[in-house]
This record gives sequence, C-alpha cells and structure tokens, in this order.
Amino acid sequence: MTHSRPNEFIPPPECPVFEPSWEEFADPFGFINKIRPIAENTGICKIRPPPGWQPPFACDVDRLHFTPRIQRLNELEAQTRVKLNFLDQIAKFWELQGCTLKIPHVERKTLDLFVLYKLVKEDGGFDVVCKERRWTQIALKMGFAPGKAIGSHLRAHYERILYPYYLFQTGANLMNSQKPTLTNDTKDKEYKPHDLPQRQSVQPVETCTIARRAKRTEGRCFKSEPGEVCENKPNLRRRMGSYVAKPEPGTFKMLPVQVKEEPIVQPVDGEKSKVEQYICLVCGGGGDEDRLLLCDGCDDSYHTFCLIPPLHDVPKGDWRCPKCLAQECGKPQVAFGFEQAPRDYTLRTFGDMADSFKSDYFNMPVHMVPTELVEKEFWRLVSTIEEDVTVEYGADIASKDFGSGFPVKNGTFKVSPEEEGYLTSGWNLNNMPVLEASVLTHVTADICGMKLPWLYVGMCFSSFCWHIEDHWSYSVNYLHWGEPKTWYGAPGYAAEQLEDVMKSLAPELFESQPDLLHQLVTIMNPNLLMEHGVPIYRTNQCAGEFVITFPRAYHSGFNQGFNFAEAVNFCTADWLPLGRQCVEHYRSLYRYCVFSHDEMACNIAAKADSLELELACAVQKDMNAMIQEEKILREKAYKLGMWHSQQVDYDILPDEERQCAKCRTTCYLSAITCPCSPEQVVCLHHTQDLCSCPARNYTLNYKYTLAELKTFFQALTARAESYDDWASKVNKILKADQDNKSDLEELRCLLAEAEKKMYPETDLLNDMRQVIQNADRCTIMAQQLLNGKRQTRYRSGGGKSQNQLTVEELRAFVNKLYDLPCTIRQAPFLKALLNRVEQFQQQSFDMLAEDMAGSSALQGLLDEGAGLDVELPQLAVLRQRLEQARWVEAVQEASDQPADLSLDCMRRLIDQGVGLAPHVCVERTMARLQELLTVCEHWEEKAHNMLTARPRHSIETLEAAILEVDSIPAYLPSCLQLKDCVSRAREWIMEADALQAGGRIPGLVTLSELVSRAKGIPVMLEALTRLESLISEVQAWKESAAKTFLLRNSSLSLLEVLCPRCETGSQKSKSKKAKEGLVPCKKADVKLDSLFDVEKVLSTSKDTASAMATLSDVHQKELDSLSMLRTSNESKFQSSPSCLAPTVCLCHTVPAGPMLQCELCRDAYHSGCVPGFKDIQIGQPWLCPLCKRSEKPPLDKVLPLLASLQRIRVRLPEGDALRYVIERTVRWQHKVQQVSLPTLHPNGKARHISGFTSSQTLEGSNSSFYMLQPCIPLSELSAELEELLVEGLLLQVTLPELQQLYSSLINRFSPSQHSLQSSEHDHQYHIAQDRSPPHRSPSHSKGQDAVPEIKKEHEKLEKNSKRRLEKEITEGQYRDKIKKPKKKKPKMIKERRREEKRTTSPSNSLSDPSNSDDSEEDWSVCSAKRCQQPEGNEVNWVQCDGSCNQWFHQVCVGVSAEQAENEDYICVSCAINDLSE
Repeated sequence: MTHSRPNEFIPPPECPVFEPSWEEFADPFGFINKIRPIAENTGICKIRPPPGWQPPFACDVDRLHFTPRIQRLNELEAQTRVKLNFLDQIAKFWELQGCTLKIPHVERKTLDLFVLYKLVKEDGGFDVVCKERRWTQIALKMGFAPGKAIGSHLRAHYERILYPYYLFQTGANLMNSQKPTLTNDTKDKEYKPHDLPQRQSVQPVETCTIARRAKRTEGRCFKSEPGEVCENKPNLRRRMGSYVAKPEPGTFKMLPVQVKEEPIVQPVDGEKSKVEQYICLVCGGGGDEDRLLLCDGCDDSYHTFCLIPPLHDVPKGDWRCPKCLAQECGKPQVAFGFEQAPRDYTLRTFGDMADSFKSDYFNMPVHMVPTELVEKEFWRLVSTIEEDVTVEYGADIASKDFGSGFPVKNGTFKVSPEEEGYLTSGWNLNNMPVLEASVLTHVTADICGMKLPWLYVGMCFSSFCWHIEDHWSYSVNYLHWGEPKTWYGAPGYAAEQLEDVMKSLAPELFESQPDLLHQLVTIMNPNLLMEHGVPIYRTNQCAGEFVITFPRAYHSGFNQGFNFAEAVNFCTADWLPLGRQCVEHYRSLYRYCVFSHDEMACNIAAKADSLELELACAVQKDMNAMIQEEKILREKAYKLGMWHSQQVDYDILPDEERQCAKCRTTCYLSAITCPCSPEQVVCLHHTQDLCSCPARNYTLNYKYTLAELKTFFQALTARAESYDDWASKVNKILKADQDNKSDLEELRCLLAEAEKKMYPETDLLNDMRQVIQNADRCTIMAQQLLNGKRQTRYRSGGGKSQNQLTVEELRAFVNKLYDLPCTIRQAPFLKALLNRVEQFQQQSFDMLAEDMAGSSALQGLLDEGAGLDVELPQLAVLRQRLEQARWVEAVQEASDQPADLSLDCMRRLIDQGVGLAPHVCVERTMARLQELLTVCEHWEEKAHNMLTARPRHSIETLEAAILEVDSIPAYLPSCLQLKDCVSRAREWIMEADALQAGGRIPGLVTLSELVSRAKGIPVMLEALTRLESLISEVQAWKESAAKTFLLRNSSLSLLEVLCPRCETGSQKSKSKKAKEGLVPCKKADVKLDSLFDVEKVLSTSKDTASAMATLSDVHQKELDSLSMLRTSNESKFQSSPSCLAPTVCLCHTVPAGPMLQCELCRDAYHSGCVPGFKDIQIGQPWLCPLCKRSEKPPLDKVLPLLASLQRIRVRLPEGDALRYVIERTVRWQHKVQQVSLPTLHPNGKARHISGFTSSQTLEGSNSSFYMLQPCIPLSELSAELEELLVEGLLLQVTLPELQQLYSSLINRFSPSQHSLQSSEHDHQYHIAQDRSPPHRSPSHSKGQDAVPEIKKEHEKLEKNSKRRLEKEITEGQYRDKIKKPKKKKPKMIKERRREEKRTTSPSNSLSDPSNSDDSEEDWSVCSAKRCQQPEGNEVNWVQCDGSCNQWFHQVCVGVSAEQAENEDYICVSCAINDLSE
C-alpha cells in the first residue's frame, strides 16, 4: 500500500538549546549530566558556549586534501531508492530485449510505474484486476481524479510495460500470450538506468587496518564473482557519471528459461564448430539465416520466430537470449553505498565549487539564501525521481592525518599565550573522549572517529543519513565555521520504533540488507516518520555551536552550504548498561564491534583503587552482570563435553583474529576453537556453529579464570564499601521515626562527605540532597514567616503579599516540617503561629456573627490578622464588615448633626453604601437614608419652585411651608433660603411701614434702597408696588426738571445746575485754591469740596432744614470763590510792572482783537473762541460758557415743579436744590426792591470804562484789543450793588428784575467812542488763528472807521476753523531759552512771490485810506537793517524767537534753512535787551 507524501516539508519542533555559564561550561560531563534528563527526551540538543569562547582554527589548510563522496539526492531517500531500483530492473529487462523504456505521462504528470505495479500486485494481479474491473479503484488510489477514464489508460500502460516483466518474474509460459511489443508514445520521456552495478565496480579502500571502527558511511565491500564483467558495457547508458550511487540488492532469483520443446542436437565435447555456431538452439535448424539472432552475451543463435515471444524484426541494439536475460536479471544486487569522487580537493577548491553550486542553484548569493528555503528544497529533491541533483561530501576525514580544527599540545599550530586554555579545555574534541569521566579512556586502541575526531567538509545539500553512533555512545559535533548544519534527531527510546517504521515503508531495502541503518546510506522524510508516531526534533547548528547526540538516538541532517565541522564520541558511566545492551544487539545482527566491551570493563576494574566512586559503582554492576553471564556460558560449555581449556592473552591479538565466525563479536573473556580449523573462533553463544566436530574436541580459550574475575569484582566492591557505610547512615536518618529524628546539620555533614569522596549520583544521594534542599527551603520560609511580624505590613489595600501562605498552606507547611526526616528549630514557633491563626479565625467568626460590630473592634481584629503574615480569608470579610460598620457609623454621625446633613452628603453616603456588600444592618440604614433623601429632595424642589415662582407667593403661604420643613432633620439650602426670604420680607415690611409713619417724608435714596432690597426678596410684597410707582413719579419729575433747566447737549447734571458751584474758575485757579485752602468749610467734619460731597450730604440729611443749611454753606463758598475769581480776572487788564502779558479765554492766550468779557467771572474771551457770539443781545449781560450753566427758565415755570414735588412727598437732592433756588430767588427779589441804583460820577460825565470803551494796550506788550460787549465797570459799583448783581447772575432763573437792574447799570456807564490800536501781539493773534503772513498795522485809526473794520473782523473770524493755542511762557523759562537754546522746533518758512507782495493786502488791517499804500508796502518788509532784498520764486524767512517776534530774510541774517529748522533764532535787538536786563 502506498503512502501519500506531503506537498511541502513542515519543519519538526526545535530541540532544546542550552547556554551554560562559564562555571557550568568548565565541567563538560557535569553539564551534560545536568541537562541529560531534558535533552535525552529529544535525542539531540544544541549548546551555545559562553560569549567569548572562540577557539582558534588549528587545521593545516594547506596540507588538507580529501576525496569527497558522491551523493545523488534522490537515491538517499528509502522509498525513492526502491522506486529507482524497480525502474532500473524494468529498463534492464527491456534493454536486454533490444527495447528502450520510456515513462508514460498521465494527466500531465509522470506515471509512477512502481506504485502501479505494487497496487496491481496487492489486488491479485493483472488478470484479477481486469476480471473484477478494479482499474478505476487503482486510479483513485494513485491520486487521479475520478470520472476521466484514467483506469483504461493505466491498464494499457500496465499491459504494455509491466505485464511482460511480471510474467517473466513469475516464470509463466508465454507460448499462448500475446506477442510483447514496447511501443512508446513520442511524448514519453526516455528512462535512463542508474547503472548501479556498473558504478559499484570501483570500491573504496578500507582505511582502518585492524577494523576497530565501523564504516559508518561506506557499504559492505563484496568481491566480484568469477566471470562477472567489470568493465563498462558500451550499450549501458550512464547518467551524469560523477553523480552515482550503488543499487540496493533486489529480490530476484534465477528463473527457468522458457523455450520451445524441439529436438536439440547435442554438440561434441570441445569447442563448437563454425556450423554449430549458426544453428538455432531451439529448432536445431540453420535455415532462415536472415532471421537468425546472435546473442551478445553467450553467442548462441536463435530464430526470431522461435523466441517466446517471437520477434518481428531484428533488434537494432545489443540483444540477450532468454538464458542470458534470466541470468542477468536474476543477479543479486550489491549493497548500496557512496562512490568516491573522481578528483581530489583542497579546502579552497572545494569551497569554490560548493559556493558556485549553491549560488547557481538558487540564483542568489550564498549568504542570502534562507535556511528554510534550503530545507524545503532538500526534502523535495530527495523525494523526486524526475530531478537528479548530485553533491559531494567530504566526510570521515581523519584528523590524525591533517590535524584537528582544535589546537593540540605539541601540534604544528602554535597558540598565543591567551589561547593556551583551549589546549586543555574539556570541550576540545581531542580531549573530551579521554577525560577522566569518559570510559573510552580505558580503551587502549585509538579508534578513528570515536576516540580521534573526524573532520567533515560539507556543501549545500550534502547529507548524513539516519544512524546511531557505534556502541550507542554519545557524540559531540562542533561547527568551526561556515554555513549552518541542519540536524534531525529522535530520542533513544524511539529507536526501535523508527527502525520498524522505515522497515515497513521500505521493506525491499531491508530484506537484502538487514543492517541498512548502520551503513549511513538511507534517509527518510521526518514528516513521514512523524506521521507514524516517531518523535522527531530539529535544529540549525551555526558556527561556534555544539550539537550533542545521546545514546541510541537516531539522527540525520544536511548542510546548508560550505562549512567545516568536527565530531567525536564519548561515553560516561551512565552509558555502561546501554553499551552492554548494544553488544547483544550487534550479536543479533551479526555486526562486528568497534571495541570489546568486556575488555574495557576489565581494564577499568584493574584500576579500581583510583576510580571515581560513581564509575566504580557503575563498573561493579556491569562486571557483576558480565561475570554471571560468563559463568553460565562456561558451565554450558562444560556440559557439552568440552574438557580442554587454555589461557590466551587476547590483548596482543588483533580484533579480526578473535572475532566470532558467526556473530562477528570480538571475543575477550573466552572463545572456542577446534583443531580442525585453528584459525576460526566462535564465542560461547555460538559453540554449535563452529564446525561439525564433537564438542569434546573443542578447546575453551579464556583470558581470566572466574576466580580472577571475582578478584576484580571484589576490588571494585572494596572501593564502594565506604559508600555502603555512608548509605546505611543516610537510610537510618531518612527512615527515622518522629521521636528519633536527627538534626539537619547531621544530614549536611553526610552530604559533604559524599561530595568529598565523590560518591555516585545514586537515588539515595539524590533523595538525601532533595531532603536537605527541602529542609533548607522550609527553614528559609519558616524564618521569613517568623520575621514577618517585624516587617512593614500592607494593611489598607486589602491585597495579599506575594509570599503569604494560606491557612491550609501554613497547616500543611507545619505538618511538612514535622514530617521531615530531620528536625528544624523554627517548627515550634510556626506551630505557635498556627495556633494564633486558628484563634484569630475563631474571633473573626464570633465577631462576624454579630449584627454590626463596632469599627474600632473590627479594625483591631484586622490589625491582629495582618500581623500574622498569613493569607486569611476572614480578612477580606472583615474588611467588608469594617467598611459596612464605618458606613453605618458615618450615617449615624451625619444623622446626629442635621445641620451638616446635606443632600450631597446623603447622596455620597448612598453611593458609598451601594458599593458595600449586602448586610441587614446596611440595608436597613440604606432604606432610612433613601427615604430621608426622597423627602428632602421633594422639599428642596418645592422650596426652589416657591422661590422662583411667578407670580410670587404670599408670605403666609411661605410661612406655612416653613413650619413643615422644620421637622426634617437635614440641611436644605433652598428651605433655609426660603426661611431667610420670609425673614427678610417681614423685616422689609416693617421698614416700609415705618418709612412714612407719622407723616415723615422719605428720601429718594432710602426709598430706592428699600425698593432694590424688595426686588431681591422672592415674596409677594404689597407695599412694593406703591413704592415703585412713587419712584417712577420721582424719575418723571427729574426728567421734567432736566428738560426745564438743562441746556441742549449739556454735560452737566440737574443737580450740578441747581446746586451752588463748589468750584469756580479755570483749572489753574482751582488747583491754586486747593493748595492755598483759602476757603475753609464751616464744619471741619464735613467736606463740601465736590458735587459728590454735596449730593452725599443732601441724601443723608434727615430733613429739609439741614439740607437748606448745607446748600447755604455751599452757596457762601461759591460767592467767596467767585469774588476772588472776579478780582483776579479784573486785574489782568490793569497796568502791571511785569513784562509778561496776561492770558485769557479758553485758549489761554493773550487778549487781542475783538474780545468778549463775562459779566459774572469778568474773564475775557476771544470772539472766535466763543461759539455763537453773533447771537449776543445788546443790553443783556453776557455770560461765558463756564458761567452759563442752564437755560434759566422763568420763575413761573419753576414754581409748578416745586409744587408737583411736594405732592409726591419724597425728598431728593434735586428737590432740595430746587427749593433752595426758589428761596434764593425770592430773597434776591426782596433785596432788589430795597436797593437804589448808583449815581453818576461827580463831574457829571460818564467815564470811559477801561477795557471796552477804547482800545487798550497792556504794559509789557504791544498788544491791542477791544471789547465787543460793554461790561459794567467794577470800580463804579458799590459793594452792595456788585453783590446784588452777582447774586442775580448766579440765579438759574430768569427774572425781569435782573434785566432791569442790568439795563439801568449798563446805560449809566455807556461809552462815547471806541478806538483800536494795532500791535505785534495783535499780529501774533492772527498768526495763531489764520496762519497768515506777518504784517504791520497802523498805530491808530479813527473811531468812525472802526465799525466796518469790526464787521470785517467778524467775517474773518468765522472763516477760521482752527486756531493755534500758544502756552504761557514764564519769565524764567524765557531766560533759560536765551541762555541754553533747546532743539529748534520746525520754523515757519515764508515763500512769497513779488507779485503776491504787490497785490495782497492784510485782511484785518484797520487804517484810513491815506495810509493804505504804506501798509500794503510794509506788511512783508524784512526787519533787518541792511536787507539784501532777495528775489525769486521762493524766499525763505525766519522769525525771531525773542520778544519782538519780527520776521527776517534768512539770507539777510546769515541763517541757513537747516539752522532755521533745528535752532532758535534771536535777533540782535532782542539779544542786546536780554544782556542789558
């Protein structure tokens, strides 16, 4: 039956990889023994040396040359080789009949003739399959798809190619059969035979002289039989001559030749005559010579029609007769083996060939080919018969010829001082087999490959087949350098299973070669073995790594590329039983041994005194078995009648002279010989196979007598006696009862003794070591548990420590302590700890049984449990109960303090309680808390709704709700707010009732504050509507009053207009008065310096009388300030010794041109600076913008305002101010009626009033100005009259008495004429306003010409939209400017054309016609004494920065344009005046 092959190779699992430390690496066998329990389960393992262990490569590369073996990959695999052998037989069958075999194709793939032949044979043969029509089943078994009529094709191919061969093999009569013809399809591929017998004619030469080493990679060498043709036949085709392999022996036998039964003429003895050579041996006739065939093998003649089957034509090639065909096909095939390559390689030439092969095959650099790809390709190639890939392998190269890859002592390779350690390293493969722990040390001969390393030079795909090491020994392989080596291994316990699977899958190979697996010539796919249950493991051995194979572990593999490896065997004491078992196995296979196991055991026993105890014990057991077996065999021989014996020294005989003739085992202790054949010996197991002579003629040859062997055994026993005494002590301690236990230290002493005397690693020693280790661990753990009470506890987290024991573990641990065969001093203390734990558990049970224990008691019990350092399940329950108790207590504590029990607090407590474990007390408390929360949330929401309700609830409704809320034991913010609102509402109602009680008139501020407070109280207040309407009436009154009094777009408030002014005059004067403090307040504790102060005092006044008093004080302050201001302003127009001109008006410049003088503050204003000066009415007092504060309505409009305010019955500052205004007005009217007007001057003429009746020139300047509006002179008025006038002007009410008073006064002092003078200041004034060119005015003009000039001046002022305001320059600043010039501000550059000088006239010149020409001529004249009169389109001017302000041409005074721009210019006149001053 066939087995399906996997389409793709699946790598087996990896074997273990070990990385020893430097300490472990120092003892090779110790480390191997350590890893043996793990590694022997996989058969192979890999060891990576510690980093830095890199032995030098010591092989002599120049001397190394070798002849590799040829490996044809598809001949290595067992099943593939069976197919190839079958196809070779078929090809030979047809070739000897003159036909060529071609493999047919079915369904586009090559037909597997072997599988077809085998399946048909298993189903009963061709006739049975045809009769029962099983060809479709045959096609399905071969993997063809059903329904394509493949069965008929298979039948045709079988009948044409295989059936004649089948008939020939069975020896059937072909007389009645169909004539065989081998007609081939032209598409079929011609099969080329492998010619295995021809390639096996050249046999490799054995290298070991005394045959101490099994030929692991060479097949058996069979001598050629006489008459066998050894030279190559020309008609046998050879495929790829350098890639050959030896065929496996077939199962073909010599078969009878079928010929026709016709009389045959017997030839006379001697040579055949020429006539006989041309006579058909079947019919005896010599006719039909053209149909007569001559056999190319024996030269016999046959007619083509006499043959079975008859031939139609004469074959073109060589032809064999039936007798030669039977003889040729029935030859037994030689054993398969590798052929040596035809050439010799050096390491370098082999490497070049190997790298070239791999790179060409994979079409990429060798180092880039993945190992997985090489592995899958290898197993594909070995499983196919269609692709022939041949490689070469330099295997089993003796290191003694060319040197090892490791450095050796006294070798040709010289190591450096730092590398001398590699000479003696145990991992040096030259040292490992002969270490003291290796029993191979006691094998005297140097065994190639076993005691002496072998070298291996590999290339890609070169492989080593499935095998186990000789004598089932260990092996170690080290890859010095190169590409990896892939290994596959099976554990030793699966060796027989692997052998059985391979025999079942390829039985044809094992029938003729039972020890096939010992020849290292057969591999099988690991996946196939794994499918049949064989455990297989793999690894990739890289450079610098070791691979260890264990006893009886099958292993195989291949090389990934060019590499260099070295391998050797070693045996340890644990191998001895397996070694003896292996000899028995070899005896059953009739396979010779590499060395004598008995000889090695006797050699070891001879050195019993110096043996390690482990080895002595192992050899003692092995020798005991050997002596017992030898004793039985000798007794059996004696019973057969052998009486002759002699002692023979087998040490001096070579192995081949003392090998058993039957089983080929090397004899050492004894052997049987017979005088009939003295050179032939047999072992005692095969006495009856020696010869046919009676046993009494045999001679028993022995090396030692049984007594001598017993002496060896006793010596080994004496070496082990100390071990027995030691063992008895250990057994006594380990088996002692509870009362007779020994101390742990005594066990440690026995262990030290065992280590000192190097006792074997027996079970007893391992048990004692295990007991000590357990006791040590128990001691350490016990001490940790006892020390735990002094360590920091993890109390709050609830998690256990990583090293904590459970109670059961502690109890088991304590029991374990008392169960130990030795005593530990910590055991009583741990017993006490266990008692404490049990007591804690009882207390926990009692406390948890209570309804709800206190948190302090639970915490104390928890602390006690945490101090035990044991995992206690009660701790988790206690922690839960502690959380529950704390929560219940927290709820109770919060309930005891309702003021702190808020909704958030209740929700938080509920959230905390939800996460607690269920408990009756918790659930009961939770229910109460949730009920309270529900009630509280209901009332909180209800209170909130009451507070935000629209319309608002009455105070009675809220008070009723508060009565219900008071019974809830919780903190409710909205309810408390509701209480507060009710309280504030009651308080507000009381204040509102008291506000107008007893006829009191409330103030607006108090009323507004009360209404504002009421808006913040969410309670329906009945008085609020009345108060709000009252405030609305007040606001309406204030708006009406503001419309009456306030000017349009005025920035003043109503209170500012109605109250007396707290401050008067300009900012300068105000600041000056603030510094001097000339007007102190009457009351030191009340300040009335600002409107805010006055408003504050009026708002806080209790009654109207106090408000009137305050306003009277402010009015007095206003009069005093105004008096000082009038005096100060009036003094500006009087002669002053100061040379500085006064500043007036809003622009703070000198008076010039037409001016307006305020009747109240007496300050002068430029007509252009005052808006609306054209609307001035002659005969009415003119007030400046600062003094005119309101519309001054008539009294008949003001009195209704006061009456309406009295009806409202609310006091407000504006009302008090209005009342005071009316009172002042009434008082002033009474004063006016009582005062008489002033009389004229004594001379009877009206005097000219300075400042407006004529032009005026102020001292210190040449400025001239005039007044547009006449003003009453102060000097002509009495103090009483002036006070009355000022008082009237301050009134914010228009009175006819004031107009009469003013008209009478102004008419009395009316001027007769006006004059106007022009000056440089007047000139400067126009420059500031118009930026006009400099000009000069005539010194005087006539009065009658003044009016038209004034109108022109008014027109000019209206055109000016902007005015330059100059700041006042003090005298000190002026002097500093003269002494230290500052950076020049940009000067005005005058550019005029001559035509403009002649045509342009000044617009503001006031002169008569007679002087008009001069004025036009002089307005642009340079003031320099020597004017150069420059001409041109542009003339640059400069103005003097001194007191004269005259203009000069820049070229006339020597000033450049840059100097005029950046520096001050002072003319010569001003400079002389400054120096004189």
